[in-house]
Amino acid sequence: MDSHVIPAAYQAAADLLAGKIILVTGAGDGIGRVAAECYAAHGATVVLLGRTVAKLEAVYDAIEAAGGAQPALFPLDLATATEEDYNTLAAALEQTFGRLDGLLHNAGLLGERRPLASASAKAWNEVMQVNVNAAFLLTRATLPLLEQAPEASIIFTSSGVGRRGRAYWGAYAVSKFATEGLMQVLADELENTSRIRVNSLNPGATNTAMRRSAYPGETPTDNPDPAALMPTYLYLMGADSTGITGQAFDAQG
Repeated sequence: MDSHVIPAAYQAAADLLAGKIILVTGAGDGIGRVAAECYAAHGATVVLLGRTVAKLEAVYDAIEAAGGAQPALFPLDLATATEEDYNTLAAALEQTFGRLDGLLHNAGLLGERRPLASASAKAWNEVMQVNVNAAFLLTRATLPLLEQAPEASIIFTSSGVGRRGRAYWGAYAVSKFATEGLMQVLADELENTSRIRVNSLNPGATNTAMRRSAYPGETPTDNPDPAALMPTYLYLMGADSTGITGQAFDAQG
């Protein structure tokens, strides 16, 4: 699969996301938190979705302290959320905002690192539920709101092991292959019928809790912090990527 990077030396305008409503999953920690704060710093009203209320409240407070627009909080555990939960979220967003300009699928579950021969069905299903099924259900529920925007962007979070499988990555790798497929199918369906663009983004090795769990032997500071990846997150969410859809991007060249 061919992957892309954003234009060299890209710099987002300070008001790139002014007035936009953007939903970020996994917004309480790691890349999701930094992306939410970054989007707010560029003018967006951010809907913070995650499973830990205290973490979401900390992000909420940080955005307000930095002078950003008042965010919205929506606690939801993607591992147990039902179809009705996603419909309830979409109804609340419609009532409050009337539309959605962007959706960043950032939440993800690493699961087991072991051979497929010894993988547990329970752990496999948990990873698929969070990384694939939840992304599908949330996207389907919010598509009518995304259609209401003048233009909108959906970003699915991928991985290097979702583009070329590697031993012992199990359900996580397979879920990211599925994520790429979900992105491609949706992009193809919407390309000529909608103003919604759909792309995937592989963050690459980043100093996050998930990375430290996957690679306990690494020196975490050898990898860039999430803030270093934000130009790509801004480019794909903002109008500078208008017309680009169905593409697989890498946040690190």
